[in-house]
Parts: sequence; structure tokens; C-alpha cells
Amino acid sequence: SYTKPGTLLKSQIPIRTFAQWNENKVGFFEMDLVGHEGGNAQGSFAFTLNMTDVKTGWSEQMAVANKGQHAVFAAIKIIRARIFFQLLGVDSDSGSEFINGILYRYCIREKITFTRGRPNKKNDNPFIEQKNDSIVRRWVGYKRYETEEQVKLLNDLYELLRLYTNFFLPVQKLIKKERIGSKV
Repeated sequence: SYTKPGTLLKSQIPIRTFAQWNENKVGFFEMDLVGHEGGNAQGSFAFTLNMTDVKTGWSEQMAVANKGQHAVFAAIKIIRARIFFQLLGVDSDSGSEFINGILYRYCIREKITFTRGRPNKKNDNPFIEQKNDSIVRRWVGYKRYETEEQVKLLNDLYELLRLYTNFFLPVQKLIKKERIGSKV
């Protein structure tokens, strides 16, 4: 019988939905990749790894030449070294750039909680989806980036932008929710 590659590994990484986020500590990040294909998904193009701390809204971005697991894993390690607090957990979508043996073993070895959202459910990761729009798309847009030089320029921009967005832009957090009848 045939088993789809990654199926066994996916079953070992717990699913976490937005409603289940109850981490009241700094260090639990949602992460996602934003494609820079310019409306044409053919060929090779750059991506931005976007990681956002759920508690504080602290965000980090890093451009990568492709969405291969090695490129994404290297970017995760660079971002981890850049943040000034401990990385306690990561939550991603179910793409193979995140759901792979390299990242899974790293998280076990480093004692980092690793969870994933449900396939095709963007609401499972609302913090990162908001930052994909307010940081990556707002500052970089929707054009196609595919060369090594363009990836370097994106990373030069993100190096400056991280200081601006994390130190000078305010972050609003929901204090409480109240249900009245069928509305929240």
C-alpha cells in the first residue's frame, strides 16, 4: 500500500487551532511563507519567512530563494539567533517546507513545541496572516522576486524594517471576548 510522503510525520505534529491558543508567555511563534511570484507561479521565485510571537506581536522576516526545507530551516535558525527571548514554540501550516524531518528533529532536540494548523484553514494562524499583510505585502508588495540579488535586497530591507515595526509601531491586543446571543 502507498503512504503519501510526510503523512506519518504529520501525525506526530499536533494540530493547534486559533481557539486552542492559550500561551500566555513570550516565545510562542506562528510562522508562514509568503510567495513573491508576481502572479505567475511557474518557475523558481523567492519567499519571505514570516514569524510572529503571539503574546507580544514581535515579528521577524527573512527572504529565502525558494521554499525548500533546507532554505526555510536555515532562515528559522537565523531568526531564532536574532530574537532576544527564548523560542518556546512554533506553529506553522501543513506545508512540506515546515513539516519535515529536519525541523521536527531540531524542535525535539531544542525542546521547542512544534504544532501545525489544519490544511486550508488560515484562521488557525491569524497572528501571522495579519503580519503577512501589514508587513510583507505592505512593504514588499506583490511583484515577482527571483534572483539572488533581489533576495539580498529583501533581506537588507527586512533588517531595517524589523527595527521600525517592532520598536516604533504600536500593537493592539484583544483584551476579552463576550458572547451575546449568537454573536461574539
